[in-house]
Formats: sequence, structure tokens, C-alpha cells
Amino acid sequence: MPRVAAVSIIDAVTADLRRRVLAGELEPDTPLAEVEIADFYDVARPTAKAAIENLVRERLLERSAHKTARVMRLTLEDVRDIYRARSIIEAEVLRRLAADRLVPAAARAANAEIAALAGASPREIVDPDMRFHRSLVDALDSERTSWVYESLASEVVFCMSQVQGASLLPTSTIAAEHDRLLELIELGQGEAAAELLAVHLGRARERLVERLGGQPGPEAAAPIDI
Repeated sequence: MPRVAAVSIIDAVTADLRRRVLAGELEPDTPLAEVEIADFYDVARPTAKAAIENLVRERLLERSAHKTARVMRLTLEDVRDIYRARSIIEAEVLRRLAADRLVPAAARAANAEIAALAGASPREIVDPDMRFHRSLVDALDSERTSWVYESLASEVVFCMSQVQGASLLPTSTIAAEHDRLLELIELGQGEAAAELLAVHLGRARERLVERLGGQPGPEAAAPIDI
């Protein structure tokens, strides 16, 4: 009989609220009062409060003292800082994986899922896209590096969901650039992989900046050269 992991009520409410935020069901600035969350999920108010606090820590919700929590509205500075942090971590990971020519099987599998979703809703690739990037970090086999990256995970997925929700990048482009990243790792070309990552993330970042009403940098129009 397969084993099923048990989750607490707090974890279950947190997970569903997270899903709703990342799926765009709860839009930026939507207020989430403890009483309303408790009623919606039929749970005690302390449970609702704990779930909200979990998502505040993940920076998906924001709440000032004695105020109702609201779904985070990303600023242009938020977007650029999230992508900056990603780039710092992931670029070094690619260099180190390439030094050992280590291509994680989980990354190949995740990207195969992305390629197979070419005709699907762009939002459907958010999960395998995140798994692709997370699997590269985890392949470094550094508990602390994975922990640091995981601390960014919700904000990274929040950005991804907004990029894909607005169809800012073709699925075929994402899959092709992922394939090339894996090829460069296998060839031992870590610096070339880091340079491609900068293009890959920079294009998404600046198109999201434009979507949010900012002035995009030149990376938004970076050519697709695979």
C-alpha cells in the first residue's frame, strides 16, 4: 500500500491559499481577513491566522501592524531583485554542474513536460518550469544552497505565474533555451551556460517589468538564438 504524507490543517489551508494566489484566483491587493479565511475553509480562526502568517513569510501576502493581509502587488524593484537573486544563485550552479558535466535527469524530465505543453495554457508550464530550475540547484547537492533557493521559491513562482499568465514568453522558447542550457552543461561550458541563463531570465524579467507598467530594459527584446 502506498504511503501518503499527512499534512496539518494549517499546511492544507496554506497550500490552497498559495495555489489560489499563484493561479491568479486572488488578485494583487485582495484583502484576506482571518475571519473570512476561517469561514471559507471552515477552520478555527487561529488556523486561518497561522496560514496567513505562513504566506506573509513567503512574501505572497503583505500585512502591516494591525492591518488585514493583502495579496502582494509586485513592484518593479521587487521583480528585478527577485530575478537578480535567482541569477546569482543559478549562474554559479550552472558553472559548477558544467565543471562536472552533471546533467540532472529531473531537469530533462521537467523540460520534456514543458515541451509537451506547447499547445496548452501557458500557466500550465509554471510548475514544470520551476521544477526544471529547482532540479539544477538541487543537483549541486548543497543543503544550504537548496535552502536559500527554496526561500525564494514562492516569489519566483509568483513572477513565473504572472509572466505565463500574460503569455509574455512562448513555451517553445522556454523549452528550447532549457535544452540548450543542459547541452552546455554536458559540454562542460559553464560560462556559456551562465550567459544564456542571463538572457533567459533577463528577457522574462524585463517583459514582466513592462507588463507592470515600467520601462523595460533592452533584455526584453533579446533575440532567440538557439
